[in-house]
Amino acid sequence: MSHTPDRYREDGPPAPAATPAARITDLTVTAHDGRILLQDARLTLRPGRLTALTGPSGSGKTTLLRALTGLLPPGTERTSGHVEVLGHDVFTLSERDLRTLRRERLAFVGQDPGSGLNPRMRVRSLLRELSDDRTPEAVRALLEEVRLPDDGTLVTRRPAALSGGQQRRVALARALARRPRLLLLDEPTAGLHPELRDDIGDLLRHLAGEHDLAVALSCHDPELVERIADEVVELRAGTPAPGTSRRSGVSGRPPEGPGEDRVGNRAGDPAEGRVAHRAVGSVRSSAGCSREDRAGDSIGSSVGRSPGDRKEVRAGAAEQGPVEGRTRHRGSGTGSADVPVLDVRGLCVVFGRRSDVPALDGVSLSVAPGAATGIVGASGSGKTTLVRAVVGLQPITAGTIRLDGAPLSTGLRGRSREQRRRVQLVTQNPLGALNPSRTVGAALGRPLRLHRRCASGAAPVRVAELLEQVGLPAEFTSRYPHELSGGQRQRVAIARALAADPDVLICDEVTSALDTATAQSIMDLLVRLREERGTALVLISHDLPLIADRTDTVTVLDAGRGVESGPTATVFTAPTHEATRALLRTPAGVV
Repeated sequence: MSHTPDRYREDGPPAPAATPAARITDLTVTAHDGRILLQDARLTLRPGRLTALTGPSGSGKTTLLRALTGLLPPGTERTSGHVEVLGHDVFTLSERDLRTLRRERLAFVGQDPGSGLNPRMRVRSLLRELSDDRTPEAVRALLEEVRLPDDGTLVTRRPAALSGGQQRRVALARALARRPRLLLLDEPTAGLHPELRDDIGDLLRHLAGEHDLAVALSCHDPELVERIADEVVELRAGTPAPGTSRRSGVSGRPPEGPGEDRVGNRAGDPAEGRVAHRAVGSVRSSAGCSREDRAGDSIGSSVGRSPGDRKEVRAGAAEQGPVEGRTRHRGSGTGSADVPVLDVRGLCVVFGRRSDVPALDGVSLSVAPGAATGIVGASGSGKTTLVRAVVGLQPITAGTIRLDGAPLSTGLRGRSREQRRRVQLVTQNPLGALNPSRTVGAALGRPLRLHRRCASGAAPVRVAELLEQVGLPAEFTSRYPHELSGGQRQRVAIARALAADPDVLICDEVTSALDTATAQSIMDLLVRLREERGTALVLISHDLPLIADRTDTVTVLDAGRGVESGPTATVFTAPTHEATRALLRTPAGVV
């Protein structure tokens, strides 16, 4: 049975179905420097209904959700409008009453759920903390509800021992433990593999319908929105020109500069706040592949091209010219094409003292100089643990790591500054990776100074170049992480990694929280770095069309083991392991 969401059109939202759980009226939010983040925003949330907020990165989705909690991001203020939640104007409530509302009737799960989990608490304590029923049975029920069954060790783990997808589901379970009447979710399915993404989407629809819960979520996944949302509100960056009026919808902040124009609005887009029906066939993944590309034998056609053919397809990106002022430098290793720039053998990781349940069990990975390697697998299969171990952030119990053939210390402290520079990781959750007390300019300037990548006097120019590369204007140098959207933070994190001029760049789900245009721009940048500077790329993603189109080789993980590896075209068109077939399988059963 198909599900067609209602759309907010120029003549206003759908007819009321029930007394609103929340209503936002003519809300304008500005930053401390006068920038408009939201202007005349309107939103109605009703019990039993699921409302999706869509729009480009930085259009104000998170700000709109935060307004419903009565806690706007630091450095911003409400200049006009009203926000009513469950009969209360949240901006007139006392701090005590607002805390009670958030604790008992409203739940918010942010885009970086790991930052909201106490790193010293175990999963069972995190769930018991907010639940009236603290029995082991109740904890297990909450985990099962978010499709995270306990294997006997999960409840004993701390957040650092969870994958990004597991952290996201634990945060959702904590929110459900409160039995709220209003549930707010910022990119709840980012970083989840498609089957689990659909499961969580079905769960949210179930919660809304069966528990009469009002649900609002921001989402960059158009397929999921089409399938689960009752209403869709699209935010668009930009404000009306003087003398014009906006009759409906929600408007976001004005364009920030040339970078935003490139990855944000497109010529011919409808006015801000209008949401038109999108043709199903035009829906695209973050990799730039259409929905049809993800079904049937089109996966095979995508990966069937040789690396040389894929390079021809991407020639347009290479024609943009080399990165100005940058010279490719290899380390002190052999630099031979026959020697992997990164070679991991027999890596084992155990969380806690339960050596019988390893998080990684003998995993190997080989990355050739200038190559692109993908790592895929279901949520919790060990992908993030693997790359954290590679960069020295996760202790290992066995295995070796080599860089250009030379042994590399498995601990970060045992590595030289040059070795640390040469292997850079961009994490899935950038908020936890960016120092909240440093501006964007300071965050990008530090690796430039630390690794001596440019003269001190040239640092400001280089910082501006890095921001431009990731589609952000130079004005962002003075902003702090809390002043950025999730997608903007991700782009800053990528720029910071690029500042070190690495030989190996590891990207953990870097496009999962980005809109399609921004994700395409970022991937084009990474491909350009690889082709022009010889940077080797390691890409973790649940977006299989992205892996198919952008990598030469792929490694498949399942339950902490490497079950299949080889050329991407071969692995994806002729998989030999059931875990790989399960990842590639479509609803029709075609690989």
